[in-house]
Amino acid sequence: MAGNYETHEHDVIIIGAGGAGLRAAIEASSMGLNVGLVCKSLLGKAHTVMAEGGVAAALGNVEPKDNWKVHFRDTMKGGRYLNQWRMAQLHAMEAPDRVNELEEWGALFDRTADGRILQRNFGGHKYPRLAHVGDRTGLEMIRTLQQHGIHTGMKVYMECTVTRLLKAGDAVSGAFGYWRESGRFVVFRAKAIVLATGGIGRAFKINSNSWECTGDGQALAYLAGAELMDMEFMQFHPTGMVWPPSVRGTLITEGVRGEGGTLRNKDQKRIMFDYIHPLYANETAPTEEEADRWLALSTSGQMDKNVRRTPDLLPRDIVARAIHAEVKAGRGSPHGGVFLDIATRRTPADIKRKLPAMYHQFKELGDVDITKEPMEVGPTAHYTMGGIRVDSETQQSRVKGLFAAGECAAGMHGANRLGGNSLSDLLVFGRIAGLHAGRYAKEHANLPSLDAGEIQDAAQEALAPFNRHEGPNPFQLHEELKETMQTYVGIIRTEEDLSEGLRQLESLKERSRTIRIDGNRHYNSGWHETIDMRNLLIVSEAMARAALLRKESRGAHARDDFPETDKEHFAKVNIVSRLHGSTMEVAEIDLPPVPAEIKKVLEEE
Repeated sequence: MAGNYETHEHDVIIIGAGGAGLRAAIEASSMGLNVGLVCKSLLGKAHTVMAEGGVAAALGNVEPKDNWKVHFRDTMKGGRYLNQWRMAQLHAMEAPDRVNELEEWGALFDRTADGRILQRNFGGHKYPRLAHVGDRTGLEMIRTLQQHGIHTGMKVYMECTVTRLLKAGDAVSGAFGYWRESGRFVVFRAKAIVLATGGIGRAFKINSNSWECTGDGQALAYLAGAELMDMEFMQFHPTGMVWPPSVRGTLITEGVRGEGGTLRNKDQKRIMFDYIHPLYANETAPTEEEADRWLALSTSGQMDKNVRRTPDLLPRDIVARAIHAEVKAGRGSPHGGVFLDIATRRTPADIKRKLPAMYHQFKELGDVDITKEPMEVGPTAHYTMGGIRVDSETQQSRVKGLFAAGECAAGMHGANRLGGNSLSDLLVFGRIAGLHAGRYAKEHANLPSLDAGEIQDAAQEALAPFNRHEGPNPFQLHEELKETMQTYVGIIRTEEDLSEGLRQLESLKERSRTIRIDGNRHYNSGWHETIDMRNLLIVSEAMARAALLRKESRGAHARDDFPETDKEHFAKVNIVSRLHGSTMEVAEIDLPPVPAEIKKVLEEE
């Protein structure tokens, strides 16, 4: 059934060529290893390029009091203390080195008056912390990593979909996939594999994610025996475009609020003063006067400890739920969002210089001039804090030789990610995953053997939709999946909705097993969609089951029937999903204990 297939052999294979994958490949290549980088799109077109606002690192260039301890505290607090503390610590400590390294490799960050890397305010960060390149930071990061990486000797395989990981005993041995152009099969044989495939946003109807974000790495790892963790925590970014419908969900950077933008309802009232979370009450301005004074001081490089931050820069989970509440109460904008106003806050020249991508995005997609009028914004599915459960020190999953980094890995962000921490996450943990995958490969002298029967099974699974005489259309099923997730597993959840969502997901799973594809294997978009559907259904089920089990509201997981945060039981557990036989099993596991010296850091002011 597998027929002829080509085989490529490497010490380390990286699947995914966004920021985490490129950084992992650079690290493993620097160890003198034979590295292959596989991506489903073209090199340079990863979802990372859509990151806008900046990369969080406690450089202390704008506020000298900033350091790794403050960044660590902000990250743990933003994650409602459900983070793997060691990952958050490593992230805060290593992020400045990774940003400086990026600059040495050629990244052109915005500068302070005295020539250092400029940093801007972002939600949940105590000090200006985001190094940025206007509002195109992700694009500059990928350009820099790609330009540096291609000179390290790595082999790049583009437009290749991996459908299965291969194993030798309890360790990974390779990957099976096909070329999207020709449909021909390909096998990658490797000692170690790093998954860096990004997020799962395409499971939702309204989302900010590019077409690649279909949960590929999470599903591949799950099917190979790894665990998924924290899947109930799906971040809805508060500011996506809501109009026109063709671009609904497209991201509007948090940098707009970092530069002074304010959220207003249809009555032009600034809404966030009514939604200050108790966790942030002591550090948030309760009046417009104090908030505006903080902004004036902060954007001019000054700080006054008696002047507190604007509530427009509260963490994303709080802001998203505030917008949801305003719309639900009938105080929303004409197209179902609220207004984000930067026009009355900054000069047109400032807006065009600091937010050039936003200016052009609204001008071209919505015929709105944001230097003269407000934007209409609303929550959009944006980022999953859940993913593959990995060891905090090495990024290795419970499958030997299988590592993960970036958005497809779990643990760093807890119940909610702070803006800017995603880009620093992929730099820090991309390097760590590449380093330890390289070490693992060096510890194993020979390439693992491949199981011909396993390859045969993978080929049979991939071709099955071509052999059916009738069956549902994969594109139609994907539309139904997005509608189901948006309606029943969205920003506000209840037991009744989640149970109904799971019932519909079970029905979709059954129907997806009978999908039929027309045509041949060349450029067959229906085939691509069928593979994506399998992966999306796995991560969607994991999200719904974990959300049903977590009977509290915390971070990005909001239960209408359990609105309070449980400070006892659910404050101490993560939820994992694993394959048990042919069914998904969810279970609680204890958070790792926090050492006394780390508790002391968390309690410092």
